[in-house]
Amino acid sequence: MNLKLLKSALLLLLTFCFSSAFAQQSLESMYDGIEFDMPRVKETSFPDFEKNITEYGAKGDGVFKNSEAFKAAVEAVNAKGGGKVVVPRGVWLTGPITLLSNVNLHLEDGALILFSRDFDDYPLIETSFEGLNTVRCISPINAFQVENIAITGKGTIDGNGDAWRFVKKGKMTEAQWKSLVKSGGVLDDKGQMWFPTQASLDGYNASSSFNVPDTKDRAELEKMKDFLRPVMVSIRESKRVLLDGPTFQNSPAWNIHPLMSEDVIIRNLNVRNPWYSQNGDGLDLESCKNVLIYNNTFDVGDDAMCFKSGKDKDGRDRGVPTENVIVKNNIVYHAHGGFVVGSEMSGGVRNVHVSDCTFIGTDVGLRFKSTRGRGGIVENIWISNIHMIDIPAEAIRFNMFYSGNSPILEDDQSADDEARDEVLVPVNEETPSFRNISMKNIYASGSGVAGFFMGLPEMKLENVSLENSVLEAEKGITAIDASGLILKNVKVLGTKDTPLTIYNSDGVTVTDFSFEENGKAPVRVLGSKSSNITFDKKDFKSASEISIGNGALETAVKLK
Repeated sequence: MNLKLLKSALLLLLTFCFSSAFAQQSLESMYDGIEFDMPRVKETSFPDFEKNITEYGAKGDGVFKNSEAFKAAVEAVNAKGGGKVVVPRGVWLTGPITLLSNVNLHLEDGALILFSRDFDDYPLIETSFEGLNTVRCISPINAFQVENIAITGKGTIDGNGDAWRFVKKGKMTEAQWKSLVKSGGVLDDKGQMWFPTQASLDGYNASSSFNVPDTKDRAELEKMKDFLRPVMVSIRESKRVLLDGPTFQNSPAWNIHPLMSEDVIIRNLNVRNPWYSQNGDGLDLESCKNVLIYNNTFDVGDDAMCFKSGKDKDGRDRGVPTENVIVKNNIVYHAHGGFVVGSEMSGGVRNVHVSDCTFIGTDVGLRFKSTRGRGGIVENIWISNIHMIDIPAEAIRFNMFYSGNSPILEDDQSADDEARDEVLVPVNEETPSFRNISMKNIYASGSGVAGFFMGLPEMKLENVSLENSVLEAEKGITAIDASGLILKNVKVLGTKDTPLTIYNSDGVTVTDFSFEENGKAPVRVLGSKSSNITFDKKDFKSASEISIGNGALETAVKLK
């Protein structure tokens, strides 16, 4: 059997195993094997009362705008103390839907909620986006300071995101690009980016911080309103939230964004965005606590499952971490990262369990990112039983010099943007810290890089462990500015480079390390700040297999 057929067979096997696992999962099993004291997530509960949107004049022809019908149905159910708003089979065009307490928005089989392409339907509101306090267009589905809400059923929710998003030429085929330009819109000065309107382009040009304009003047923001594309599902400062069953697709910006909410259950979802979608994240969980995420599939244009807690001073002032989260049995088909922390993590992330997930062709598998100026502490993360295939960049990536680049550099990005700077800067509230992160039973084949662990010179990546793992990749594992790193029973296969490189790290312990010989030294220890690095002598034919150089001292390495 050739390699292509073998990978196809493996893909089918993984999909079958994953589907079988779905059937066996239950809410109670989510708490099995959790390494920290996880509070029971409070569940939603609704009275046996329902209203169908057709009772309020809704028409499912995909042409009639049903904004008022949705509003009336939600308000009627809320006024009766709660229940279900039923969306039957049909295409239900609408403006934004605002959920109220005790309302379950239920999509029956064949129901499609299609959000309007008319930007005038989406007024500006004060909110948070990309971790900053800002002004954006109101989200297609939104909830603020409510309790006991749900979105359920087997239908589909489509954010009509292509109406909002700017698109980079490099992300499309020549034919797709020509078709897009012919459809209308405007190009930037270089002709490399398409925007739906001039106002959208103006907003882009006015933004030095990714997608948040520099100005806070409301009148100026109104002029560039088209650029201020919303996340599709915004649930802010709410309690007892359930998302169960529907497909969420084609979001203007991020797809699902619970923010400063608690007791959240996200399960059985199909979350989709085009691969070219700018900021087309699947799920961004920000400053939330007591959360279950399980039995979901993701196929998106940016990070799939991403944990955040605010950016820089705005995040630190908020001071609300993401904490007490269980992630189990999810599959990711396309994304920048399968499971991601950061880079907006200024309020901290802690007490997270991730297990039994499969990543197929994501740019990176496990992705941790931050940068100087963020602040925040990420700690107590346990990751296990992760299977990955065809990861073009790193299977595991820690990058403390993140500047917003995609893992696979695009035409307008440079590796120099995230180059490591060895100059020590003072440790203060702006210094991010990643510590106490455990990974075990990690399996990856067809990766570009087995693992990349990089802390800051002034704040090492601390107490990270990788155990019982097999990583097949073109390049091996590199650790830079790490302290207390443990590699135990780790196998690196297929690399054409050095299987393990350690630079300016201390307190590193490597046992039961195995590798394929390729004519290069299997291990390199580099840097004058490397110290107390211990290897198991039974893993090597002789001490000469450990190369020591670039300022590292012979005394930095111990063979036991």
